[in-house]
Amino acid sequence: MDAKKAGEFVNSMWDDSIIPEISEYIRVPNKSPSFDRDWEKHGYMETAVAMLEAWSKQQPIKDMQVEVARLPGRTPILFIDIPGQSDDVVLLYGHYDKQPEFSGWDDDLDPWTPVIKDGKLYGRGGADDGYATFGSLTAIRALQEQGIPHAHCVVIIEGCEESGSFDLPYYIDLLEDRIGSPDLVVCLDAECGNYDQLWCTTSLRGNLTGALRVDVLTEGVHSGTASGIVPSSFRTARQLISRIEDESNGHILIDALHVDIPEQRLEQARLAAETLKDSVYEKFPWAVDKPDPGESNEELLLNNTWRPTLAVTGAAGMPALLDAGNVLLPFTTLKLSFRLPPTCDADAAADAVKEALEADPPPMAKVSFEIESSQAGWNAPAVADWLEASMHKASNAFFGKPSMYMGTGGTIPFMGMLGERFPDAQFLITGLLGPKSNAHGPNEFLHIETGKRLTSCVSQVLEDHFNR
Repeated sequence: MDAKKAGEFVNSMWDDSIIPEISEYIRVPNKSPSFDRDWEKHGYMETAVAMLEAWSKQQPIKDMQVEVARLPGRTPILFIDIPGQSDDVVLLYGHYDKQPEFSGWDDDLDPWTPVIKDGKLYGRGGADDGYATFGSLTAIRALQEQGIPHAHCVVIIEGCEESGSFDLPYYIDLLEDRIGSPDLVVCLDAECGNYDQLWCTTSLRGNLTGALRVDVLTEGVHSGTASGIVPSSFRTARQLISRIEDESNGHILIDALHVDIPEQRLEQARLAAETLKDSVYEKFPWAVDKPDPGESNEELLLNNTWRPTLAVTGAAGMPALLDAGNVLLPFTTLKLSFRLPPTCDADAAADAVKEALEADPPPMAKVSFEIESSQAGWNAPAVADWLEASMHKASNAFFGKPSMYMGTGGTIPFMGMLGERFPDAQFLITGLLGPKSNAHGPNEFLHIETGKRLTSCVSQVLEDHFNR
């Protein structure tokens, strides 16, 4: 592949076609089913997948078949089949559903309004993960424009990833014969440590979510009348959380949530920390000046990728501040979200958390922990020599620096599914979610130049896969 020609073609596609199309895609509030229970009625999911389908069909890719597969009551899936010059199969994956709006966007920004500033395209869902369809097909086109052969490529873009991909297994079963047995999986829904080189994700954490509820009364009562006699439901919930987390440092106290970290992942974390330096933590929008985590950058990366953590992400039973009178609350419900190490047994972890919270409840309180979901993480197989060489070649050609490896603190359920179904497959898990891109939060952006370079890198890997 002529890298210069490929880069010029990809840049032109992004400037003339992809950026305008993603901008329109950002305008569609196609929130994932967990955040929009009436998604079918609202029709935003159909609008989004139809946009991707229409753009895909416009691409002059040889013998390509584009369709939207539908199952009753489930989010549609975009399925693209592109014959190649070998029987090997490459699966390229992304998703088109989005997280909800969240608060805190800058005054000149909005989740559903595309804005380009300083080389970044702002808006919900551009980097996570609306660009995946465009990037995948453009990478394949870049090869075909130069007459370079590639393997049989299958593109799957789902509409349920932000809800845990609970619709996806049904489509994988439906399309099993057409997918075949991929020996390379390219996922464009991951992070990048910086915008200076190609990053390959080596592991993903699992996720366990549930609702901890503490009831002390059947209705609220005057706090002056009841306090000192009736326990605070919030204090009781806080006491229960201390069973599973050390509040002084966030260390999880349940053994079932911990695993041994492989030596290779320890070394990769060390190298990533050397490259990223203090940007490991400085990339976040801290409320304090000059934050000092008190741990090395290497340890921070391991905390984020191979150690369990807990976040309280929601609450019920508490009135808004304006409505908060002097009333002792009858109950408190907290949504708990655990990130689990990549090789942790998610179901065993869920059972252990439930047992720890519900056993021997505090006096005069009724306690329940309802598990909402438990998703296993993923640990990549050993990287084949050809893929490691290809990633370095691509990164040097289009970024001017070698590629890097890192674990990711988030979860992509599909990778675990694929790892079980295709244990011999190789994985290139990468993406545009770099420093301050802030997927899921306010001011999410897509780094345009990195999107271009990443697309070109995928082209190089596809060529090397064919020639390996």
